[in-house]
Amino acid sequence: MKHFAVKYLREEKLPTPFCPGCGNGILMNAFFKAVEELGYRDLRDFVFCSGIGCAAWIPSPHFMADSIHTLHGRAIPVATGIKLMKPHLKVVVIGGDGDLAGIGLSHLIHAARRNIGLTVIMVNNMIYGMTGGQVAPTTPRGIKTTTTPKGNLEDPIDVARILVEAGAPYVAKWTTYHVISLKNSIKKALRKKGFTYIEVVSQCPTSYGRNAGFKNPSEMLKWFKENSITYEKAKKMGRDIWKKKIVVGEYVDIYRKELTERIRMEDLDYEN
Repeated sequence: MKHFAVKYLREEKLPTPFCPGCGNGILMNAFFKAVEELGYRDLRDFVFCSGIGCAAWIPSPHFMADSIHTLHGRAIPVATGIKLMKPHLKVVVIGGDGDLAGIGLSHLIHAARRNIGLTVIMVNNMIYGMTGGQVAPTTPRGIKTTTTPKGNLEDPIDVARILVEAGAPYVAKWTTYHVISLKNSIKKALRKKGFTYIEVVSQCPTSYGRNAGFKNPSEMLKWFKENSITYEKAKKMGRDIWKKKIVVGEYVDIYRKELTERIRMEDLDYEN
């Protein structure tokens, strides 16, 4: 029996080019499981946008769907144009932390502020994986990379918390260890109107793991498990816990009227 996900994939593009142990396959499986449980038998109602990087290769060319591969950091502007012209479609952006939190961070923030109806999934492997293992804005302090051979001197940004402050109505953060929670968040994000963001802290055994001292991908997954703390617990603890632990869970889940609905209705109601 074929795996359920095959019907969503272009078989001629398999196997994927991802390194052995990469977390991208875990996300792909979680996404397809979410789509399956929501009742979609194909991806004809979806459009996928991605930029440049390892995670950008997840939808394009592998998904059996309409997809657009854009410039580095520019997936969200393209996705915004699609949503404005075709508001009935599920427009999904999948990219890495270098693509979305580095090169394209301003687009990400303004999409959350506008509450445009996109689902953005950011694979955070904490490094620029495809281009040689350079330090990223999400690289933890002290980690050695090709551009910080003595260790990263900078504190990483917390994209999920930034987007909460920007007004995103749904923000969640998980790791590739938290597969069931990740799948359930994808289901919720795809059902919800407005801008939805899911961050997936993922293992990169090739560019990050070696420099960080991990022997294999399973060690990284174990580290995700042991170093994660729930959002509810983190809120009750000191400020330093956000730097020491991976804070997982749903950061926010509220209602705001989505931008394309406002445009169609010329709605200037400031209450929502």
